[in-house]
Amino acid sequence: MIKPLLSSRRQWLLAAAALLAPALAAAQPLPKPGPGGYTELRWDDLVPKGWDPMKGLKDKGLIGKLGALDDADPKTAELLRQMREAWDNAPTEPTLDGAKVKLPGYLVPLEEGPAGHTEFLLVPYFGACIHTPPPPANQIVLVQPVKPAAGFRSMDTVWVSGTLKATRSNSPMGSSGYRLEAAGVERYKATPR
Repeated sequence: MIKPLLSSRRQWLLAAAALLAPALAAAQPLPKPGPGGYTELRWDDLVPKGWDPMKGLKDKGLIGKLGALDDADPKTAELLRQMREAWDNAPTEPTLDGAKVKLPGYLVPLEEGPAGHTEFLLVPYFGACIHTPPPPANQIVLVQPVKPAAGFRSMDTVWVSGTLKATRSNSPMGSSGYRLEAAGVERYKATPR
């Protein structure tokens, strides 16, 4: 019973390194606002330029050596705890505070009533927040729709548009660095770039 838990630590560290590599790419300028005055964002737009989610691993010389970590070693557990703390406190992009944005992602329900979802998390990849660990806080958006979002299930892909706030929130599914006061929630359809 303990062995799967221990081996998941190493797998988590390896997966985290792979998932966050795109966030380290140089930030690109935001596109001009589209219909309704909403600027379509990419998930890496939410990460401040220069923030390195893997800094702790680099400082310890562990990049490229994650597969060799011993899951039973207390140092591995401590490293995981330090990464989780850093990710839960990940910085947000201050220039986006108050911006009218449109962002695609996966829906993770938090509160649902008879009319639909009244609060949910928007995450960048399938399984985020459902499986542990959650992504960094700057990759989780708490969505509060103006009217309940009906007809959606957990992990459905959606476009959410509204006003983005750099406001931290904690939920049982993860810590979010942003809140989106959603004017609209619709099924995801790819848009040409």
